Amino acid sequence: MAKAMTDTELTEKVTEALDEEEITLADGFADAFLGIGRQFGKPIAVYSRRKCIEILMRDMDEEQAEEYFEFNLAGAWIGETTPIYLEEME
Repeated sequence: MAKAMTDTELTEKVTEALDEEEITLADGFADAFLGIGRQFGKPIAVYSRRKCIEILMRDMDEEQAEEYFEFNLAGAWIGETTPIYLEEME
């Protein structure tokens, strides 16, 4: 099993990979990070929706986690580099 990545480790890894480009990362969700996408040439952090909710469920029940996720993460616009939350298909 891989060691969980901290927010600091993720920030360092992404900063190194992107050199001078700016990206917005979601605090507390390093374990849900999938990679970097591009939209109109800008790098965008991509996260697993399912994993974000699992992380939230460490401190709340599933319904609360879903509601929190939809309002505070998926529903938040924080500029052109707002992260993408991928709903994985099985």
